[in-house]
Amino acid sequence: MSHSSALQQIVGFFEHAAFALAGLALMVLGLALGVTIVMLPAGLVIGLIGFAMLVASLFARFDQRQ
Repeated sequence: MSHSSALQQIVGFFEHAAFALAGLALMVLGLALGVTIVMLPAGLVIGLIGFAMLVASLFARFDQRQ
């Protein structure tokens, strides 16, 4: 394993971790907005986007390998 390959794997891990944390933050924000009836539609959309980001960070690939 070369140094550039190891660096790409480390950076890829942190990209996935940052994307997962952003998804979790959006889910919590959506839940907080959904508590108020006025912001329920926005909270639902934001929460679902956060959930999609979390699932994508766990299963998707960011690199361009084919």
